[in-house]
Amino acid sequence: MKRTNTFEVVPQSEEDEELLRRLLDASAALWNEINYERHENYTDPDADVWDVSEYRGRYGGVLGVSTVQQIERKNCEAWKSFFGLQETGEANGTPGYWGNASEGRDLRTYIRNTSYSVEWGEYSRLEILIGQDLKEEYGIGYQERFQLEVQGSPNWTEYEKQGRLELYYDEVADTFRAIQPVTVGDDHSQLAHPLASEEAALDIGANYLVACTTTTGKQYLYEGQELFERFRNTTQEIARLQSLLEEGRYSSHRIRRLYRRRTNRRDHAQDALARDLMERLHDDGVATVYVGDLTDVLDSHWSVVTNEKTHNFWAFRAFINRLACTAEEYGITVEVRSEAWTSQTCPDCGSTTKVTRHHDTLTCECGFEGHADLVASESFLRRQTTISRPMARPVCLKWDNHDWLEPPRSHRPNEEHTNPQVASVGR
Repeated sequence: MKRTNTFEVVPQSEEDEELLRRLLDASAALWNEINYERHENYTDPDADVWDVSEYRGRYGGVLGVSTVQQIERKNCEAWKSFFGLQETGEANGTPGYWGNASEGRDLRTYIRNTSYSVEWGEYSRLEILIGQDLKEEYGIGYQERFQLEVQGSPNWTEYEKQGRLELYYDEVADTFRAIQPVTVGDDHSQLAHPLASEEAALDIGANYLVACTTTTGKQYLYEGQELFERFRNTTQEIARLQSLLEEGRYSSHRIRRLYRRRTNRRDHAQDALARDLMERLHDDGVATVYVGDLTDVLDSHWSVVTNEKTHNFWAFRAFINRLACTAEEYGITVEVRSEAWTSQTCPDCGSTTKVTRHHDTLTCECGFEGHADLVASESFLRRQTTISRPMARPVCLKWDNHDWLEPPRSHRPNEEHTNPQVASVGR
């Protein structure tokens, strides 16, 4: 099975950070040169896009020959992907550049699987191969590799094979990160196992990104309004910059950087949410998680703004894939089921015509009032199984750009819209 370790990489000194930045910057410069040459060949009917110059002599002293080869190979893969999408009519432009010298390059590199090693333990570390010129300049021995501290707990410390390491600077979090593909055994021996056979249901929302109800009686709310507002502000800035472009131009380095920053913020929050939620559900003994299939729900029942949040900002399908991959590590199964009408059904009288949703509140003419997303997740769960335990007060979590944290009085998801005495929240 293919899996991925993601962890932070920390230089041990200012000099080490300078070395690392030079390494990543040189990789970006190499990518840009190769990419420019392929762009020129692509527009020349007599040239071959695959025919590029020899770069090992110029960059090998800094990056090491193996890393030069990996950058060339990665660029080749990007162009092959472009041609594949072009054949199906899905191509959206040729492979882009990693920034530029005047405005700053995107700090990124790829290290061959035999050119790095990771040691996991109390003091985890990453060792990577670098060019001899850089070694001599920074006083690293001929046979030595550049050492960096590793922070974070990996998901897979034992594996059959490691893949090509991606090492990059995350400007949003102001930290260096590494992505390590690994191959683990198919016997699932390294996977966690459910502690019990409880179940849970998720409602993917707008202001609250995820509302979760479990058969143990626990409920979780992940608030996303501030995260979405940052996403929308970046989107508006991208549109403004695009309106200023010369006729015939569709993008710029600044616009591409904003796109990347917007995507990185969202993906970071998604990854952290999936991890936080699955850890909580595993501790609760949950073995199965039900997620709603929004295919037939969005256009009929959700507003344009909510659709924007779910399709563009939250990237629903990508999030479900993240959930499923993370859940597998904990031995939890994710099942997609129809959740039609769960957000418009009164849990007390069952009516779908007498209910009214206003912001985060769901009310019914029968007298019911509760938090709309919690009601939806609970109704969705009741549709799949029997809930015999009363609902505890929910835990509300907010994003602080790094983690999902419980603020004070987190048991009240929204005091303005939620009556803690109602059955859906307080029972």
